[in-house]
This record gives sequence, structure tokens and C-alpha cells, in this order.
Amino acid sequence: MVLKTEKKPTSVDDTWLRIDGRLGDEGEDDVEWAATGFIYAVSALSFGDARPRGVSDMHFVENDEWTAVDAFRRIRFVRGELHFSADYVRGRCMKTDLEVRPDGTFTLTTTNRGEAATRWLGRLQGKKPLAAVTSDNAPRAE
Repeated sequence: MVLKTEKKPTSVDDTWLRIDGRLGDEGEDDVEWAATGFIYAVSALSFGDARPRGVSDMHFVENDEWTAVDAFRRIRFVRGELHFSADYVRGRCMKTDLEVRPDGTFTLTTTNRGEAATRWLGRLQGKKPLAAVTSDNAPRAE
């Protein structure tokens, strides 16, 4: 559940985005079983959307895949919280940080990724992404 979203412009005419939220309902102990899966899912969506920036395209492979090892290599346990951080990974500009606290609250921060993080959380909540209507997928009159 998203509790608060903050957006600021960056120096490269893009967006810094911070989303504060909660895993599950307040008072429930969902963090115990959900934290690592949540971190993996957000990091996989971030990697999948990430593209090269600047000279990083020399390391970019179009069909590269995110793995559990990729995610867990970037997780640290700091002062009782799980912290995930990814800057550039194999040519992709991820610029994604995620902190999950013992009470189930989290902070997701992205830099120069537009508002992509709001779509990632929407997908995790089961929302379907918007798609352009074309003659191929337009509903037919019966």
C-alpha cells in the first residue's frame, strides 16, 4: 500500500521519486515473509525497465535477465532494516534504492527513472498497465 509519494526534478531534466508505503496491513507481521520477495520483485521490475544512459550502452545486453543472486548481492542489513541499492548494473541505469523496515513500512527511491516506480508498485498490486488501443486489439462490435 502506498502511503506517500514525493517527486522532485533532477539536474538532467528527469525525476527523483520517493514512495513511502507499507507491506500488508498495519499491525500484521507481513514483513517477516514478504520483505525479500518484495525486494526481489521491485528490483526485477526496475532492471527490466532500465536502459543505458551515457556510455553505459557498451555493457548493455537487450535480453539480459535479473536473477535472485543479482538482487541478494545488493541487499544489506543495516540497523534492523533491509536495504537494497542498485546504481548501474550491466549497462542499465537502475538508480533504485529500497528500504524495508521491521514494522512493514518501506521507502522506494529512484533517480532519473521518471515515474516508473509507481507503475512497478501498481503491477505488484495487480493493476494492469495502460496500453494503446490499436486496430489489432480494439474491441469488436458483435
